[in-house]
Amino acid sequence: QVHLVESGGGLVQAGGSLRLSCAASRTANTMAWYRQAPGKQREFVAVMHSGGSTNYADSVKGRFTISRDNAKNTVYLQMNSLKPEDTAVYYCNAIQFGLQYWGQGTQVTVSS
Repeated sequence: QVHLVESGGGLVQAGGSLRLSCAASRTANTMAWYRQAPGKQREFVAVMHSGGSTNYADSVKGRFTISRDNAKNTVYLQMNSLKPEDTAVYYCNAIQFGLQYWGQGTQVTVSS
């Protein structure tokens, strides 16, 4: 079981920044961020593996950075140069023992 608690969402103007945090109850090999906008499918945003490798969706590459603090079992998503199209519910994701776990989601709204 991996329980995920997210924080850091909110309202920001276009061009601004936010940092999302996801505190996990235990270490997971893979931690990631997804997002889902109204009327859209949930989409991949960023992932970090235990070895430190990362991947990003093309839409956020160069603007978002995923990082993790293993001592705190926490993963972060630094979001810079935010655009209105980044508006979505952002979900923390973890994979451990072949099972996928999700956070509750945190709303990010970017005003134009």
